[in-house]
Amino acid sequence: MNSPHMSMDSECMLLLPSVCALLADCDKPLPDDTSLEKLLDRLTGLSESGVSLPESCPCLLDFISTVTNNTTCDPSILSFALKLSGLMAATDDGFRALQQERLLLDVSFNIQHWQDAGLWGDPCIRIGWIQGLRRMILHPKALCFFVLSGSITPLLKLQTDASLFVASAASQLLAHILLTFQPSSPSLSNMTDKEDTQYTDVVWQTLDYIKESLVPKDCTHVPRTLQVLKLLALILDRAVTPLRDQLLKAVAGSLEELVEVGYSQLTAALMDVIMAVYSSDIEEGTRLLSFMLNVNKPADLVHAAAAFLHRDHHDPVNTTQAVKILLMPIDICTGNSLLGTVPAEDRHRILISAQLKSKTSFISTVCVCLRNAPQIALMPPDVLPCPTTLIVLAVVSLLRRCNGDISSPDGCSDEAFRCIVASGKVQKCALEALASLSSSPGANNTMKEVFQVLILYMRNPDSDPTVLHKSYKALIQWIHLCTDLRSISQQLSEDVMMTVKKRVCDPRWEVRDSSVEFLAQLGSVLSLKSASEDLLSACSTTPLLKAALQDPESYVRASAISALAGTLAPNFQQEAPLQQDQVDIMSQLLNILREDPEGFARRAVVQCFISWFSSCSSPSLSPSRLLLDSVRTVLSRGSMDLDWEVKLNTLELAELLLDTTLSGHPGYWKCGSGHPYAAFPEQAYALHTRTNGQDATLDSALGFLVDQGVISALLSGLVDCDRPVGLKASRLLITIRDTVCPLLAGTTDERTAMAPSVSCELPKCDWGKEIRQMLKRTSSEEDEGQRVSVCKVLTSLGLDDCLVLLSQSSDHVHNSFLSLLQDILSTRAAHRGTDIDGGQEVIVDCY
Repeated sequence: MNSPHMSMDSECMLLLPSVCALLADCDKPLPDDTSLEKLLDRLTGLSESGVSLPESCPCLLDFISTVTNNTTCDPSILSFALKLSGLMAATDDGFRALQQERLLLDVSFNIQHWQDAGLWGDPCIRIGWIQGLRRMILHPKALCFFVLSGSITPLLKLQTDASLFVASAASQLLAHILLTFQPSSPSLSNMTDKEDTQYTDVVWQTLDYIKESLVPKDCTHVPRTLQVLKLLALILDRAVTPLRDQLLKAVAGSLEELVEVGYSQLTAALMDVIMAVYSSDIEEGTRLLSFMLNVNKPADLVHAAAAFLHRDHHDPVNTTQAVKILLMPIDICTGNSLLGTVPAEDRHRILISAQLKSKTSFISTVCVCLRNAPQIALMPPDVLPCPTTLIVLAVVSLLRRCNGDISSPDGCSDEAFRCIVASGKVQKCALEALASLSSSPGANNTMKEVFQVLILYMRNPDSDPTVLHKSYKALIQWIHLCTDLRSISQQLSEDVMMTVKKRVCDPRWEVRDSSVEFLAQLGSVLSLKSASEDLLSACSTTPLLKAALQDPESYVRASAISALAGTLAPNFQQEAPLQQDQVDIMSQLLNILREDPEGFARRAVVQCFISWFSSCSSPSLSPSRLLLDSVRTVLSRGSMDLDWEVKLNTLELAELLLDTTLSGHPGYWKCGSGHPYAAFPEQAYALHTRTNGQDATLDSALGFLVDQGVISALLSGLVDCDRPVGLKASRLLITIRDTVCPLLAGTTDERTAMAPSVSCELPKCDWGKEIRQMLKRTSSEEDEGQRVSVCKVLTSLGLDDCLVLLSQSSDHVHNSFLSLLQDILSTRAAHRGTDIDGGQEVIVDCY
């Protein structure tokens, strides 16, 4: 029973028989399915840690015996019993116990038993049977049991079960069996000749099933073929010789036949199989690909070409053909001669042109091609039918046509124009493609045409907000590409800025939000590329962002604040001249933190100050007096906010001041970052000693932290009702304590004499009152004054205990094995209650 990893305490062992009895009693109320899954997880953990379930929990064997022989039990309980049987049978003692104890394995996994009881039709039973077998297969003797019980036949039938969940689980199990016990697997090292023969029988039955099921007899059999293709791809991806060779030999002919049949619903799954073949057998894979890239349905053709290009293995012939197939629809839409001179009788052109009769189908095909255009543009020149610049210009031309441009070069299909004009789906795909094409070879030679079409979309008042957002994103990508901003300075300062000024006043908040985000990105790019003063002045975004702070939509206000964080960062360094505009913006931000009803905007304000303070908190750059004074206000207001994320961000700002102020002092360590809910490792901080006369600057540093409001913000956070806030505050307070408070041996008076004489104010209400009560519990001294010694507070609050308590999630109390068993048992008591008026049972969900 005892295990170095995990064990059950005595109370759990006492409760488990009662839980099993409750579950086995068909007249008793059922716990919810979540409780059953949690119970199985707990038992799995015990088994995996080395606990013998049959020896430690014999009640489980009784439970399985009772339930499997009482077919009137609820299917969810029966399913649980099957999974539990598989779990126990995965170990040697469990397998032996289940075989010897009333032949429980034979009963549990006998399909006929469940069919005779009329229960096999319930998906719960089938899933329990599959998952139980999946767990059991871990045992070396399980394969022999699987074969002798004839389980391969029902497992093959379950591959096309009416329940997709069951069918998927069945496929996973069959693949797992074949791959786990294939001849090259370590699992076969101890297999006897008889077991090897049994495994071979399983393989041949599976191969026969796949071969017979691959080609559907009619459309009603397509779902069955789809599931078989998924199974085949799953096995081929991981199979090795000889299993892989056996599979390929068995299915090659059926795969060719399936390609010729041409069911569109099977294209994606069929390509997964073909590419799995291709990765292991180039010759056979190439042959199948050639079949696939010459199918008669244009949509299938395009999807097949795209699936091929997404794989790592390419051959010149098929790659060239796939590229031409994917560029053909764009060529038809734009007439940009991407494929050179293509004869009118070209088979692929005829097929795709015929698809124009279905607008929906053609648009879908064009979008697939656009999504692949950036990848095509990065391919070696020897597989491309045209220069990459032509691909970029074709996408530009396509965007113009979508926007209603009726002028087009010769060879452009009017029928295609009618399909794509005003199609938001095509516009979005084309803009995404254009953004990605900025990294293609020679893209800078198309800068003029790209800018023109993007500005056209930005100006169009009918542009969908998402289309406009993608236009902005693409424009930023192409500005990044530009090596000489002078070539586009006029377009930026006149066309772009004039358009954006109108867009920030758009009645649709999504458009205003995208425009504000664009302004932030534009300012960042121009600064990164060291734009000239004239261009920076012409593209100044501050007035627009300042106005957006008053926007009625909180998302827009938050975006404007985030944008200002990057735009004004250099202005709050100590040597930067102070301007009235900065004072006004600072005042607006503090007002938003105090009065804005939405948490988005208030969080953004604190993040803004974090960004500004981070940018000028290095030894070479100091924050301006305006920023420091404002930070004090942010700490005060932010620590009292009702939004826990605002409070947590406020503590991050406090941590920045802490790092800046105490960095370099002996014993100081930077508080580790991490998710606020992450457990804090015990003793992860280092204690230090402070010698007599050490460093008066430490007193000054502590005084600065008090004056800035850092200590008050942290003490407020320590008693906050939100655990992440309290956790962060306790970590930072321990950091300060271990840096500034001496930890020397000696009397209390000696230690007090060594401590910094800095005091802080504790308000008479709110968090100050709670801190005082905590101090009274740990000290007999009465202290009713408003100011107390910082070191006394830090050393008397029991911060280490607070940290341990806050580091523990509620799961350590409420999600233990014991609490789970108690909850399951509590359903019985809950169901004994009755409704006074109607006499109906009161059903209580434990979770």
